[in-house]
Amino acid sequence: MRNHEKRSVPLPRSFAGELGDLARSKGQNDLLCTAAEGGPLRYNNFWNRVFDPAVRDAGLGRMGITPHKLRHTAASLAIAADADVKVVQLLLGHKGASMTLNVYGHLLPDRLDEVADALDAGREVALAFTDASLIPPG
Repeated sequence: MRNHEKRSVPLPRSFAGELGDLARSKGQNDLLCTAAEGGPLRYNNFWNRVFDPAVRDAGLGRMGITPHKLRHTAASLAIAADADVKVVQLLLGHKGASMTLNVYGHLLPDRLDEVADALDAGREVALAFTDASLIPPG
């Protein structure tokens, strides 16, 4: 179900130079990319009038690129960059982290070795403390 909620999306600094001229003419709360009339872009109009022609012009028409596939790519890249699942949830606008985990959980590293190492370290500390407390004074 699409809820079309308004949200902020982070913009990598590397895009700033490419979008700088466009952003300079905008106020802090203005939309960066707008429809021809100046209002918000509507998904279907954007897809048909802007996105698909841009994909064709870039020579990528046979790749089946869609805005939704780019959304998945953004989530996958965020996870590969070690983004926390709550950050990915906010990025995608999911209502809860469980939805994000259900869709993208397979991309997260299992980190079971890290857990085992941490348990070993904790065990060693506990055993050292216990052994030290059994040594009679003097």
